[in-house]
Amino acid sequence: MHGVLLLDKPIGLSSNQALQKVKWLLRAEKAGHTGTLDPLATGVLPLCFGAATKFSQMHLDADKSYRATARLGIKTSTGDAEGDVIAQRPVQVTQAQLEAVVRQFTGPIAQVPPMHSALKKDGKALYEYARAGVEVERAARSVTIYELKVIASRVDIAQPAIEFIAKCSKGTYIRTLGEDMGEALGCGAHLSALRRIRTGDFEESQCVTLDALEAMTEAERMACLQPVDVLLPRHVAVTLDSENAARFLSGMRRRGSWPDAREVAVYGTSPRALLGTAHIEAGELIPVRLLSLAEINQTLDQSPQQSFEKLAESEL
Repeated sequence: MHGVLLLDKPIGLSSNQALQKVKWLLRAEKAGHTGTLDPLATGVLPLCFGAATKFSQMHLDADKSYRATARLGIKTSTGDAEGDVIAQRPVQVTQAQLEAVVRQFTGPIAQVPPMHSALKKDGKALYEYARAGVEVERAARSVTIYELKVIASRVDIAQPAIEFIAKCSKGTYIRTLGEDMGEALGCGAHLSALRRIRTGDFEESQCVTLDALEAMTEAERMACLQPVDVLLPRHVAVTLDSENAARFLSGMRRRGSWPDAREVAVYGTSPRALLGTAHIEAGELIPVRLLSLAEINQTLDQSPQQSFEKLAESEL
């Protein structure tokens, strides 16, 4: 079982709970995800199985886009609807103020990570301190909001709120962004809804829901798996002949006329199969992460599996 499944995570489940459900449905042995979503959040959650877990770390650095609703006038202990109300203020927000806040929070900004987060302090997650009623000092971190749009505002009703879309760098806390926007508007806020609509090149239209997955046959579930190399969209592709592929798989550097490249996806031929990743320096292809023969063979149809395995074993 090797590949990537794009799950539309449902509300109420942690990322790990969703992963374990899909892992059971696929009867997979090895699985991981590429970045957590809060239980109250929904949306794009790439799940990696088998050999794909070797490259999941790369996707943690991907830019992400979210659609969120910030309830104005009410602050909570967690920054979202799960927390207790800790402050209430009247809401008097104009369109000009909204436009100014969008400008203020677009581009490089500093964020103080929330106490209810998985960041570690002295080996202990911040949310553990928060649950014990302890507040610890957190240093502000630099993140980038590439694009921020208020797509709906309802500020003159009993439950005023704004809905916004944010495209941001890794490490951005949308809960904190919503809270900070509320403070800048003078009324405070907390997130009442959050959906990840894109991560890297993966978007919500590509995702399958957990309910749909549960209703599928085993063959239909398998058809939802995308190949391992969808995690390597920006990697330069290098294809090696059979002899060089076998030597590369044994960890040996290969020499060629390739230009320098930091991220390379290496393939074998006859049949074509992903072998692993590398970088190129001064004409040398230097292995970084390699698939095993078993992993490669399991991603191929039966007859190509056999031919590749015989060739690789004879050359190693």
